[in-house]
Amino acid sequence: MTDIILHDIDPLLLDRVKRVAQQRNWPLQEALMHLLEHGLFACEAELAARFNDSDANALQAAIAALEGIPSDPGFSMIGRVERPSDVNVATLESGGLTDVDRDLMAYAQRG
Repeated sequence: MTDIILHDIDPLLLDRVKRVAQQRNWPLQEALMHLLEHGLFACEAELAARFNDSDANALQAAIAALEGIPSDPGFSMIGRVERPSDVNVATLESGGLTDVDRDLMAYAQRG
């Protein structure tokens, strides 16, 4: 294994590394390797979770294409809910609604 040599390390950072090594009962070198490996995994996961510009543009184009599908009784109804015939919108709007109900109604009226 290659030795890890750190020059000019912040004393507080070194104390934190030593504390981890002591709590895990690891030699300092092993603690540094574990911390480096786990920190690298965390950074890689963070980078992988982001879209680059071309991916973001492709996703936006796909969403726009799906939104443009006209209503029909087949597949384009997936995820869409018709308002039940027994719901009287005028009665609902007059009172007794929660904020969630009002938000849902506003959203439904837009679409």
